[in-house]
Amino acid sequence: MTWIFFALGSALFAALQSIPAKAGMKHIDSTAATALRTTVILLFAWLMVWITGQSAPPHISVKSYLFLALSGVATGASWLCYYHALHLGTVNKVTAVDKSSTVLSMLLAFAVLREPLSANMIVGMIAIAGGTVLMLKKGKREQSAADGQSGAENRKWFAYAALSAVFAALTSILAKYGIENVPSNYATAFRTGIVLVMAWLVVFIQKKQTALKNVRKKDIVFIALSGIAGGASWLCYYRALQSGPASVVVPIDKLSILGTALFARIFFHEKLNPYQKTGLVLITAGTLVLLVHF
Repeated sequence: MTWIFFALGSALFAALQSIPAKAGMKHIDSTAATALRTTVILLFAWLMVWITGQSAPPHISVKSYLFLALSGVATGASWLCYYHALHLGTVNKVTAVDKSSTVLSMLLAFAVLREPLSANMIVGMIAIAGGTVLMLKKGKREQSAADGQSGAENRKWFAYAALSAVFAALTSILAKYGIENVPSNYATAFRTGIVLVMAWLVVFIQKKQTALKNVRKKDIVFIALSGIAGGASWLCYYRALQSGPASVVVPIDKLSILGTALFARIFFHEKLNPYQKTGLVLITAGTLVLLVHF
């Protein structure tokens, strides 16, 4: 049952990472920021490999490496979409859409990994899905502000956040296949390397590397802090995923939305309207229902 504590640790650090990332992207392109952030996470991940001595064992199969690599590609796509959405939209709404990957992950875990789907898990998924919808509902003030924007502007951040959720769900399933008999810290470091290559490749393809010359030191510090929190979250998450069922580890990790809402209120003064507060309660309740049989 120690995997539960790692899953909770993953949620805490995941909540922390979005705040400095949002702050650091005010004056830097989101793709370039993702690449810089991933660089920090890679250094952090390999440091943990060195500290724990979890180097690559000689018996890792080609299958494990393949699924870890595919998981890394899915993660890279999810991060690029998520941080672009975060650059365009508010923290609370982007996070809510991203966390909808919980339901999709559970359905994939049932269909692909053959993990059991009990009655309370179905109730939990319904509550999480309903809460996510409410988190997106606008209050009166938000609706007035939205009326002055085009429909395309309102939908753009949502499209990227939705893609982030889809790729995040695929990440969990592919990683579950890839981390069998592989030390969690090494698996995290290997996957992060794949993400790093992918992120910088996108930066150079889009010719955004020149924008990095004008990045402020303050923004780099924020991006680095986000990377450290992200690295810690990953290490905890994949350690939990290695021992616990994906259908439960994933939703516990998604409880980070509670911390994100709190930090967004403190640092960005983002207030939740009555609909969003109800949605947050539903998401939390749905997640707790998933743990009843444990």
